[in-house]
Amino acid sequence: MTMPITRRAFMRTSAVALTGASAPSTLTTALWAEPMVTYPGIQLYTVDKELKADVNATLNTIQHIGYKEVEGAALPGISAKQFRAALDRAGLKCNSTHFFNWGEVDPSAIFEQANTLGVHYVVSSFIGKFGRSRTGGEAGVDEYKAMAEYFNQLGGAAKQAGLQLAFHNHNTEFKKFEQGRVGYDIFIEATDPDLVKLELDCGWMVAAGYNPIDYFKRYPNRYRMVHIKDFMRRSQPSTSLEKADVPQGTVLGTGYIKYKPILAVAKAAGVEHFYIEQEPPFIGMTAIEAATRDYQYLESISQ
Repeated sequence: MTMPITRRAFMRTSAVALTGASAPSTLTTALWAEPMVTYPGIQLYTVDKELKADVNATLNTIQHIGYKEVEGAALPGISAKQFRAALDRAGLKCNSTHFFNWGEVDPSAIFEQANTLGVHYVVSSFIGKFGRSRTGGEAGVDEYKAMAEYFNQLGGAAKQAGLQLAFHNHNTEFKKFEQGRVGYDIFIEATDPDLVKLELDCGWMVAAGYNPIDYFKRYPNRYRMVHIKDFMRRSQPSTSLEKADVPQGTVLGTGYIKYKPILAVAKAAGVEHFYIEQEPPFIGMTAIEAATRDYQYLESISQ
């Protein structure tokens, strides 16, 4: 009996045939062989309110939408052991999680929670104590260098705990300093590539006026995760998180960020996990409805 060939199998067969005929690039072959995003994940901050209200129901809903992976945003009011059990019951894999109390507690306590959750990546964004200069002004070159040194030490401790530290950006890191140097670049170049990997928040980077594709190419093998979010276009880029300067989050595909070329380069650059995240407030829909539409959009452009 002849079995019907699936679209994905046809793509793979075609890619093999094309290799001998026209020798396409590795990237092109990879794109034909499988979807750009095989397992769409979600950053649970998207459904933070719902999760804190009912952990089990929210995780089950996320799984029902189609998500197989999640990224944590601290713990939703329960212990790491309890949250791990809830994730297991829902059939969801948690490969990375954000913690927001770096620099305030002994990191070994964070590492213990992370290992209980079964994650590989522990993620931090800008550490609060490096957010201002010694004179009280905005963080500058010295603060980014000091933060990089701190992350190197933290990354070494994470390695000893069997974990990998990663840094997540917002838009503020893209402010320019003397000679046009960008804070984010200073930080990346001063951190050990083995000890500090990167999670690129594509939405915030684009909102600041920069292109994720450029960074994937500039810093190869540094990025392991991405956040996929969309914003409504503003009149000009913003490197501020002040309320008046923050762009409005929106469902993927309804803003101005074009993700297909970004995701193609991300996968070729070594990104392992792709997390949808939508910034509140949610206009005209619930967070669950937004997460559903986001998932459907990512699926539609990943084939």
